[in-house]
Amino acid sequence: MDKQEPHMVRSRLAYSLGAFGHDAFFALLSTYFMMYVTGHLFTSSDKGFDNRMVGYVTAIIMILRIVELLIDPLIGNAIDRTNTKWGKFKPWVVGGGVISAVLLAALFTPLGGLNVSSPYLYLVVFAIIYIIMDIFYSFNDVGFWSMIPAMSFDSHERDKIATFARVGSTIGGQIIGFVIMPMVLFFSINQNGGTGDDRGWFIFAVIVAAISAITAIGVGMFTHEQKSLLRENKEQTKLKDILHILVKNDQLLAIAMSYLFFTTGQTLLNSFELYYFTYVLGNSKAFSILGGLNTVVGVISVFAFPLFSGKIGRHKLFYGAATIEVIGALIFAFAGKSLALVLLGAELFFIPQPIIFLVVLMTITDSVEYGQLKLGHRDESLTLSIRPLLDKFGGAVANGVVGMATVAAGMTGGATAATITAHGVSVFKIYMFLIPIALIIVGIIIFAIKVKLDESSHAKIVAELEQTWGKQFKGGEAAADTAIEEPAPQPGETDIPAPVAGEVVNLKDVSDPAFAEGKMGEGFAIKPTDGKVYAPFAGTVRATFSTRHAVGLVSDNGIALLIHIGIDTVKLHGTGFVTYFNKGQHVEKGQELMEFWDPTIKKAGLDDTVIVTVTNSESFNLDMLVKAGTKVTTKDNVLKVTKKDSTNN
Repeated sequence: MDKQEPHMVRSRLAYSLGAFGHDAFFALLSTYFMMYVTGHLFTSSDKGFDNRMVGYVTAIIMILRIVELLIDPLIGNAIDRTNTKWGKFKPWVVGGGVISAVLLAALFTPLGGLNVSSPYLYLVVFAIIYIIMDIFYSFNDVGFWSMIPAMSFDSHERDKIATFARVGSTIGGQIIGFVIMPMVLFFSINQNGGTGDDRGWFIFAVIVAAISAITAIGVGMFTHEQKSLLRENKEQTKLKDILHILVKNDQLLAIAMSYLFFTTGQTLLNSFELYYFTYVLGNSKAFSILGGLNTVVGVISVFAFPLFSGKIGRHKLFYGAATIEVIGALIFAFAGKSLALVLLGAELFFIPQPIIFLVVLMTITDSVEYGQLKLGHRDESLTLSIRPLLDKFGGAVANGVVGMATVAAGMTGGATAATITAHGVSVFKIYMFLIPIALIIVGIIIFAIKVKLDESSHAKIVAELEQTWGKQFKGGEAAADTAIEEPAPQPGETDIPAPVAGEVVNLKDVSDPAFAEGKMGEGFAIKPTDGKVYAPFAGTVRATFSTRHAVGLVSDNGIALLIHIGIDTVKLHGTGFVTYFNKGQHVEKGQELMEFWDPTIKKAGLDDTVIVTVTNSESFNLDMLVKAGTKVTTKDNVLKVTKKDSTNN
């Protein structure tokens, strides 16, 4: 075992447990806190007063969560400016996690009886505690999910960390549904028709808050941030920048609008499920069955997505998943008091959700290159920050609608299944099923009409970016999307060794016409016998691709070099590729840049030829030093590059 492996295993485990606690906290806050608010905070003899107070509290929650969206970019900027001996992110993960956990537990109390003795003062204190809790949770949230790039520069290790985190977050988010009602009722003195009492809800909240705080501390103690100038963010993220990118990048806007309707509809129906089990079925404990099923299915979905997307294609997978989701919601809507049909409908509604999320996430990721090609600059961070904002907005709207629905259906303080009228159930079902199904259908329609970006079109976009990259370095001009002045091509000769071991191939003989015809510059190709790729000169990484199949380097004397692994390997979406660099990183000659798993390329029926081109070859004379068919190592020089005499240009 590598000497660093025990350290990395410990980091993965700590980060996964952190994700578990993080999403357990979020599930309790976003989905089940409303059950406590609507059912236990206001239980006076004046039902009208109780309903008004529930309405006020839910309105406060919705407004504050929307306001917090405006604060999110400021939170990200504050984290970017953090520089402590403990790292950039961990202070916020630990501090934000502990403080928000304490405040969440406080929210599951009547605040010293203020809800009875001084209800309107309660609203003021509640609002103050809630916004402080939400802000510190956001510091924890942004810091936690931003840590992955800081934990390793190795893309393969990052994938492992992310996979561990997805499993931990899935289990943490779903297991709350499995344990919540049995534990609340266990700690409650009064069962109250299966809804529990204040004591039971508070003790359960304390347990979840403690788990969240302890796992956040574990992330701080057992993970390690790698310090690097590459991670220093020179730009401040602003909400207006995010809106600007949305308007200019039509594919990003399309998938964002589609997902906004989806996430709002999904969150809304999910938020109502415990209410259905409690007030319609009259069997809140049975909700644990659904929670257990969701936990298992959620983990399976994380691992199943790559298998399905590779064989079916994302768009078909999306339509299939969305159709199953709507069918599940319809079965649920007409299930009545049949537990079997309720579980069938609810599970069919849940199963596609992780798949739809991942399709959306991958499409948003692909829209980075789409925007780069269309707008001439790469906005990766801004683009990827949009999806969390959509989830938060959907959650805020869902909280507000839940408050209105429970008041309209009579499912507020002191209510039980026995007290809910048939009219109340009908009103409740309109909110729980009709509105979410309508939102999801609108999301499907937007996706079908507006979202054109798929695997095939993304591959073409990446190929076009590869063809145009490097041309801006002719004469030493800087790239359009960077303020860094690139070195001008310098007089003299540079010998370029093979970046990978193998057999030399003439560039004109490769099977990709764009390379063979010299559209992407002059150079050579190698049929590899090894999967390790090394820097052929000292220079700076100037072009990176999310698919990890290529890298663009600019030497210290102005040579722009593209190293492309295989032909059409963009279709693999990074599978089988590992990178050891970040954009902007300076590398030395002989430093390992990438590694690829040749059997993965061949299994996909693709050509594994490694292509090397000088993309600003107009500024140089290129001479091959070895003949085609020669076997070379990474120590052997293959190409001589000489700066052209400026008088001849």
